[in-house]
Amino acid sequence: MTDTALPPALDSHTLLVAAVIVHDRAAGQVLLIQRGPDAKFAPQHWDLPVGKADKGEIITTTAVRELKEETGLIVDPAELNIAGIIHGAWGVEAPNGFLTVVFVAHTWTGQPVNAEPHKHSQVTWFPVEQVPTQFVSTTREALVNYLQHGPMVLTDGF
Repeated sequence: MTDTALPPALDSHTLLVAAVIVHDRAAGQVLLIQRGPDAKFAPQHWDLPVGKADKGEIITTTAVRELKEETGLIVDPAELNIAGIIHGAWGVEAPNGFLTVVFVAHTWTGQPVNAEPHKHSQVTWFPVEQVPTQFVSTTREALVNYLQHGPMVLTDGF
């Protein structure tokens, strides 16, 4: 019997991703990362802290892990709320599509730092009314929709 598993590049699964809006309501600001100049996707663009789920990983665990890996902030998974869902037909690392669950965190521990300087140029707070335009389009739309209490589900490329 031969192995019928597809190589990873041909795997037909949709990539599962978590993104986190860190929203300091009292200060009226959100925490954003700027992708580095050598990023595979959208170099030098702003983005939310975001990353792929590991195999078998619970999506809230992904969100907490990625937020800590990228910004140093610690969030209790129970404190995350869903802010939106992005369903993309294709991505640079997701030729068969991706599903991003966008969470919002209003409480956290620690001070933000650029914990992955080899991946990101900077991590900084932005006033909610000054979200940059040079931003990954899908996560920017999810952020703006969250801030304006708009639609929670976004589709891209279908």
